[in-house]
Amino acid sequence: MIDCEHWDERPITDLADFIDGYAFAPDDWSREGLPIIRIEQLRNFDSVSDWYSGTLPIENIIENGDLIFSWSASLFLKIWSHGKAALNQHLFKVVEHDGVDRLYLKYLIEYNLPRLKNASHGSTMQHVTRRELRQFLVRYPIKESEQALIAALLQTVDKAIEQTEAMIAKQERIKTGLMQDLLTKGIDKHGNIRSEATHKFKDSPLGRIPEEWECDALGAYLNSGGGFIQTGPFGSQLHSYEYVDEGIPVVMPQDMLDDEISLKSIALITPKRAKDLSRHKVEVNDVLFARRGELDRCAAIYEREQGWICGTGCLLMRMARSNLNPTWVTMTYKHHRIQRQVLAHAVGSTMINLNQGLLKDLSFPRPSLAEQHEICLRLSTFDASLSGQHVLLGKLQLLKLGLMQDLLSGKVPVTHLLKQSGSADVENVACPA
Repeated sequence: MIDCEHWDERPITDLADFIDGYAFAPDDWSREGLPIIRIEQLRNFDSVSDWYSGTLPIENIIENGDLIFSWSASLFLKIWSHGKAALNQHLFKVVEHDGVDRLYLKYLIEYNLPRLKNASHGSTMQHVTRRELRQFLVRYPIKESEQALIAALLQTVDKAIEQTEAMIAKQERIKTGLMQDLLTKGIDKHGNIRSEATHKFKDSPLGRIPEEWECDALGAYLNSGGGFIQTGPFGSQLHSYEYVDEGIPVVMPQDMLDDEISLKSIALITPKRAKDLSRHKVEVNDVLFARRGELDRCAAIYEREQGWICGTGCLLMRMARSNLNPTWVTMTYKHHRIQRQVLAHAVGSTMINLNQGLLKDLSFPRPSLAEQHEICLRLSTFDASLSGQHVLLGKLQLLKLGLMQDLLSGKVPVTHLLKQSGSADVENVACPA
């Protein structure tokens, strides 16, 4: 038993009833009636839904504010807010008992989901049965008022998380539109995005582009400036047993994430071994491309990566004096106009591959170097703002995790937390400035 005063430990089924949804058959589906809530609709209400126009048991009807628990395949909870609906099987309608706060119950189950997952059936597809729930013990404060206060604190953080996620989603949509405009229309001498209504455009292998831009094979730009493309070391030249805990990073396709090189799981080799592979060392302004798998993976090389090794599964492009900004190259390479060419000509039956010839033959747009710099600067500034929102989101998620661990375990009584903050304002306690 927990040492906290006024806390108890019981099976979770003593706190609520877990009512499974209705087993609809395809013949039950309709174009009218109540929307059927499946796991997909629980995650995203705007996803396509079937409807049911027949009569259902009252316990299988969902109203706003009802708590739903996805217990099969994906384990998560959500309080419904999209109007009257019909609950499908593999989802529990969770009805709290007297003396139990519904929102607190949601957080309590979420907090215990890792333990539930470990206890659940299924190796590839997890699911939780009522039998497991009857045997699953949880600790909770007996006083509903204390439950409600804990829930209110956590909900305040949740609202901040939701607002930040909404802001990120909005900025992502704006960024997508901005990238489309900047990478296809560019910026005129007055700093405005061009339009065919006010500027001259011309036809090209990529479609319509500004009259000032060039469009040629990527290899032509490289050849004119003395650049080149080469492969990274093949597997026969570099083995996994050569990797060490400290040394020179070796960039693989999986390390290229979001236009940057991630150090999270990057392989390292000794300086001596790196010297043997010196022809594969990267320099500032190089661009690396994934040769296999997700062929839109690429990354420009900056000062941090100077001297690292272009690893197996990558192509290295050295720009030399090609009048191409490496960041412009990576951004444009990911655009659907370029990726259509890549996927149309990539070779391989089970795993498609990029090769030097294909990369050199890509039709590629080239504004002036000054315009490339300005476009990249605008997008980088936008990315910096977006990155700040992601940092804030990470901090809020950590704050919520810490509060859940303290409050839902009883480690820190909620009344003690309020006294410690010197404030009775839940919002100030949950999300201090």
